[in-house]
Amino acid sequence: MKQKDKKYVTTTSGSFRIKYPLLWLAAAVLAVYLPTLGFGFTQLDDSIFIQEFRAYNEDISNLITSFTRGVFHETDDTYYRPFLMNIMLLNYQISGQDIAGYHAVNILLHLLSTFLLFRLFLVLGVRQLHAFLLCLVFAVHPVLTQAVTWIPGRNDTLLAVFMFLFLIGAMRYTQGGKTQTLLLSALCLLCALFTKETALLAPAAGFVMLVVPGKYNWKERRLVVQYAVWAGVFTLYYAVKSAATVKSVAMDITGTLGDFVSRLPLIVQYTGKIFLPFNLSVFPIQQDTVYYYGIIALIALVALVILSRKHGVRMMVTGVLLFLIFLAPALLVPYSLNEQAFEHRLYLPMAGMLLLLSQTVLFRNRQTDRTVITIVVGVAAGLSVLNYRHQQHFTDPVTFWKQAAETSPHSAYALMMYGARVDGRVNKYALIRRAYALNPDEKYLNYYYGLMLMEQDSIDQAEQHLLKEQRRSDYYECDFHLASIAFQKRDFPLAAERMERFLTRDPMNAPAHSNLLLLYLDMGRKDAALNQARKMRERGIAIAPEIQQRLR
Repeated sequence: MKQKDKKYVTTTSGSFRIKYPLLWLAAAVLAVYLPTLGFGFTQLDDSIFIQEFRAYNEDISNLITSFTRGVFHETDDTYYRPFLMNIMLLNYQISGQDIAGYHAVNILLHLLSTFLLFRLFLVLGVRQLHAFLLCLVFAVHPVLTQAVTWIPGRNDTLLAVFMFLFLIGAMRYTQGGKTQTLLLSALCLLCALFTKETALLAPAAGFVMLVVPGKYNWKERRLVVQYAVWAGVFTLYYAVKSAATVKSVAMDITGTLGDFVSRLPLIVQYTGKIFLPFNLSVFPIQQDTVYYYGIIALIALVALVILSRKHGVRMMVTGVLLFLIFLAPALLVPYSLNEQAFEHRLYLPMAGMLLLLSQTVLFRNRQTDRTVITIVVGVAAGLSVLNYRHQQHFTDPVTFWKQAAETSPHSAYALMMYGARVDGRVNKYALIRRAYALNPDEKYLNYYYGLMLMEQDSIDQAEQHLLKEQRRSDYYECDFHLASIAFQKRDFPLAAERMERFLTRDPMNAPAHSNLLLLYLDMGRKDAALNQARKMRERGIAIAPEIQQRLR
């Protein structure tokens, strides 16, 4: 059989087409997400990428460096995502630390993903009207709010851009056999791999899309050629990553398998959030997410399939497999690395679920096109309202972490972060203590516990907690407060040592520079004080007149 004669066929009949579909989809995305341009930081990783990485982002040559290191730390980090680092770096070149520019890029990435998903559905043979309506739901669905509204959520939207381009290219090459298409598809696969580890399953998704709905034989020449190219892309990715200073994780097969089995119920929870998005959280954990929405949703989904007038079985199977393939990485995350069940991880799986829905009675029925349009647009309007309401939880750090603590009361991290930001010492102390009772080894918790004890003048206990946090996470701000404790204990040499170490991590911190200068003067280290004053002037850090008098 000649491959050039094989085409993807339309799965449903009908002549009604939406005029200017991309324009309507763009209008939907902008109408829903433009308000987020006025949102601030959540202080969940976004402040790290934009504020703490300022020096890194200012150096354009780091576009290459990103391929040689981990995300949050050069060596002590398991995450290898150079494209995420680079899109933040490029964003910084345009926007600096103005967060509105980062929100704008997030919106544009979601818009591009929506356009590409529309194209992907068309290539798969979904009817144009149905592809448009499905992508309209994708554009405004509240379960995807976090991927668009939360700045680091762009990792999933950027991944989707490359993944959708890869899948479109894989199908186009199989249809037409053009070498240029094959190479572009391979390049998109490589970009996806450098964006997020989820792309390791991209070939599985490509195989499913080619073999199941397209009815291609898995041994056909053009598919075999693609297998070889995909293997080459993986080899190149592995070689580059192996040369990077990324921390390797020792695999505990038993523990990983146990975590995977424990996370399987997330499939039910995530399905519930897709169909009944009423219990969304900015910081969800499995323990605090209800199951009844998911159970209802699964029953409804089975009913929709059974009631379908014509079963597009192959496309249904494709949708289910894609949903599970794209969701698999969320199920494989070890609890020791991350206990959250973030909703932005549904960004790619949503494509598979929508493909499944295209073959159910929702679209395969005797209703007129206008009736279907009215119903789906009405649903999209309702989803937009829910989206807008959920967006408000991302406006600022206090609002964000308050919702996190309320929706995930068993998360020590959520309680800690809210406690560190809430007004009123009584509430703050209660939240920090609740967090400590849940998990005394939670990252950064001993830091905040130490600050609480310092406020209560328990400096000896505070020092122990800060030292514990330093051993646990090497959080650089511990040194600043440990220096303050050493100063209170009149151990000036130790205070100076700790402040010097802090300034190697935060070299533009004006209070730390001034404190170190005063320490040198109090210790009678005139030469060190003069050298410190010179460094401050070079950095444009002002020296108080009374201190300048002491330098003479």
